[in-house]
Parts: sequence; structure tokens; C-alpha cells
Amino acid sequence: MKHFFNRRESIVTEALDGLLRTSAPGTLARLDSYPDIKVIVRADWDKSRVAVISGGGAGHEPSHAGFVGRGMLTAAVSGEIFASPSVDAVLTAIRAVTGKPGCLLVVKNYTGDRLNFGLAAEKARAEGFDVEMVIVADDIALPDINQPRGVAGTLFVHKIAGHLAEDGGSLASVAAAAKAAALDIVSLGVSYSSCSIPGQPFEDRLADDQGELGLGIHGEPGVEKITVQNADSIIAVMAERLSAAMKGDGDYALLINNLGAVPPVEMSLVANAVLASPLAARVALTVGPAPMMTALNMNGFSLSLIRLDAERQKALLAPVAPHAWYPAVVPGKVAVQPAPKAARTAAAAIASRDPAVEHVVTTICQHLIGLEADLNRLDAKAGDGDTGSTVATGARSVLSLTASLPFADRAALFAVIGETLSTAMGGSSGVLLSIFFTAAGKASGDGAALPAALLAGLDRMTFYGGAHPGDRTMVDALSPALQALAGGGVRAAADAARKGAEATKAMRKAKAGRSAYIGESDLNGVMDPGAHAVAEVFAAVAGILEPA
Repeated sequence: MKHFFNRRESIVTEALDGLLRTSAPGTLARLDSYPDIKVIVRADWDKSRVAVISGGGAGHEPSHAGFVGRGMLTAAVSGEIFASPSVDAVLTAIRAVTGKPGCLLVVKNYTGDRLNFGLAAEKARAEGFDVEMVIVADDIALPDINQPRGVAGTLFVHKIAGHLAEDGGSLASVAAAAKAAALDIVSLGVSYSSCSIPGQPFEDRLADDQGELGLGIHGEPGVEKITVQNADSIIAVMAERLSAAMKGDGDYALLINNLGAVPPVEMSLVANAVLASPLAARVALTVGPAPMMTALNMNGFSLSLIRLDAERQKALLAPVAPHAWYPAVVPGKVAVQPAPKAARTAAAAIASRDPAVEHVVTTICQHLIGLEADLNRLDAKAGDGDTGSTVATGARSVLSLTASLPFADRAALFAVIGETLSTAMGGSSGVLLSIFFTAAGKASGDGAALPAALLAGLDRMTFYGGAHPGDRTMVDALSPALQALAGGGVRAAADAARKGAEATKAMRKAKAGRSAYIGESDLNGVMDPGAHAVAEVFAAVAGILEPA
């Protein structure tokens, strides 16, 4: 798989520097111990309160450095990708931010993290620092294992401990609350792929129709393989297992975590599925969906739940500085408001008679229907061969409304035709013509004469569609025709339309419309079908109103 990086050896340090460069001034800093010791600290820290330190291997961004800031972590210690930071790195972080109130280490339950953070804690105590450590083991994927993994539920502990420390709590009280919270968290993940590490070959252990339930955040295999299935089915399985593992009655907070590569639209769908499942009856707060503790580019997500009490709820709702933390919200029902009704629709137009106008409209529609095959053949030379069918469909739709059209009200007639073509014709042609007639109807209603109203429709059509004379579209016939109509009548308009349509034969490069994707050799000598249709319409109208 492809990745954006410079050198494998500098991925983590460059990424951390990117975080610092894009953070608000005066909020974050790094110790001058790069590259071997990578520690991100609060730049505004004064050691007057309990420090909260966490960390682990990189690759879980925004964890852990992304949660350093007021109300959460005081410092984050980073190892290389998926590698625990060294004892010296953790000890350096303790020395940098720990004052007389002491510090709490929040550690995910992996052997490397336990050992390195644990030894650093012992060394720090020997140096006179007051240090406590809480180990988070929230993963329920392997229910019989003695040492469950620490995964995204660790973020609940960051938030609760960080809030209590910011509030001036003692180390004993902050540590006790963090340890109690860690015991009340359950998490479970699912993925349709493992993750790939930059600079290393990737082999997906899953078949195209397989996923994994209960896999770890370092790409470790899941507890079981599952078939690719709809989101509701996956959520149902996860909800059942999480519910069985939830500890105690009462309300819970839910964290919906993107493991790295799930698109936002799918994460929102997952959130909807979870909050429509039986699990939702226990959920009083939600955090996310968001990428908060990722596994590089793993195509999966995890759900974490923590049992709430008044103190935890207050802590989770408290605002914090780090933007990586998504504010907890109370889940609710989907709010629905009535959609506004259109002021004027085709159904609302009052039918009226004007035999002359009806004759013109009917003639135009019948002529276009008769041109269906010819226009399709012409379009097949420079497009996908459906212009005739598209135009004929629109014409048939207008003809079907003859008995109910407001022929005596030009503004209303144009509006109805515009609305009809927008739904009946389909494709860009239908929308463009709908814009044309809708704008022309508006101008007519404002008192414009017919030529001026039609020119107003052309103006809006070219504005939204982007085509202009010379671009090899229907506009090459329509624009000169309407200009001629304004100054010389229908016959002059028909002659101008035909001249404009013929001119498209020599336009070897289309600048708009579907022909823009066709090579010059395929366009040479071929008339644009839309321009030809426009010319035929004006010729038909001229035959009625100004016969030769």
C-alpha cells in the first residue's frame, strides 16, 4: 500500500512536529531530546497540579500527543510506530512535568508499555517524585484472557483523570478515580482489513469477503473471522457482547472510534446503527464518531463504554483544549422539521386556453419527437447517442399536459414547462432547459417582453451551465437566434439558429458538454445535435408564424 512519508526513520518525529506547527501558539511544545526521546508537553504547564502522562507507540494518532492540553494530558511520550517508548523517555517526561503534587501514568495494557512505564515510575520514585500508575485493560474480545488489551476506552481515563487534575484534585484522588474508571470500561473492535506500516510490505490476511471481530490496535488478528455483512448485523453482534460484559446497572457513555480508514459517511452510519440498537437504551452520552485512537489505516471501528456516575459524567462533559477530543453529547432522536412548500408549482398552475400558443407548443413538441432517430444518429457520432431520446422524452411529457397547461399565461406556461423538463428529461440537458424556462418565466412575470424573457433564460442557462457561443453546444444556435428574435422576428431567428448550428461542424474542439471528452478527429464535420435541435425548433415556429 502507498503512504506519504520521507524516511521511515523520521516519520514519527516529523509527524509530531507537524502537530506542533498546527497547534495554537503557546499550547504545546516538545522536549529538546529528539529524536531518541519524543515527549510532547503542555507549554503552559506550571507544575502546580497533578500531572497526567500517557503514551505508547506511534500509529494511533491523534493518540496520544493529540490529547495533550488543558483538561486532559499534561504530557505524551511517543515510541516509534507500534513500539513502546523507552524507560528513559518516560522518565524524562515525568521529570519535565511533575511537581510537588505528583503525577499519574495512564498505561494501556501491553507488555512493553507496562514494563517501560513501570520501571520509569520506580526510578522516578527513587528520585523523589510522587508517581502513581493506572493500567487500562478494556478490550473484551478475549473474555478468558488474564491480561486484556488496553484500547480506545483508555481515552475515557485520560479525560476523567485530566479533568480531576485540572480541577486541583490530589494525586490519591485522581489515581483512585482513574483506576475505578478503568475497571468500568468495555471495548470491542471490528475491521475489514488490517493496517499497513509505512515502508514495510503489506499482506492482507483477510479474503475479500472476510473481516475480523476483536482485533487489536496494532494489527493483531481478531478473536474470530467474520463475513462481510451489513452494518446492522455487525452492530448487533457487538452490542450483544458488549452488553454481556458491561459492569453494573445504570447509564453509560459511548465512544465511537474510527480505527483509521473508515470514511466519515460510513462512521455516521455506524453511529446511527449503534444508537438504534438495544445498546442505546443504556447510553446517556456519546463521544464521536471520530478517529481518536487509530491503528494507522485500519478499515475498522471500535465501540467503548464506561459506566457513568455523577463525577464521571461531569468530567466527560467538561470542555478541554485539545481539538482531538470530540465533546460528549446527549444522544437524541432525529429532529425533523416540515419542508417548506413551493410558492408555485405545476400542479398549482391554472389551465387556460390560447389556441395560437397551444398550436406553437404542440408543433414544437411533435417536431422534436419526429427528430428522435435523426438526433440520436447525429449524437452517436460525437456522444453517447441519446440526445434525440432525451429531447423526445421531454417533448412527450409536455404534450401529455396539454389539457392542463396555462397557455394564456406566458409566465406560468414557462414555469410549468421548466418544472416538467427538470423531472422528465433527466441528465444535464433537462436541468439546463429547466433553468432556461424557469428564468424566462420569472422575467415574463416581471413584465419582460417575449424576446427579453427568453434572453434572460439564456443568461441564467449559460451562467450555471458554463457554455458560451463557440463552445460547440446548443448555445451556438440558441444565442444568435434569440438575439435575432429581439431585433428581426421569428424568420430571422430561424436563419440565425441554422447558421449557428452549421458553424458547429467546423468546431473541432468542444469546450463544454459531453463532446468535450471526444477527440478532434471525431468532431470534425459533425453538427452538434443540441444546436441542430434548436435550429429545427425555430424553423418549425417560423413555418407557423412567418411562412415563406
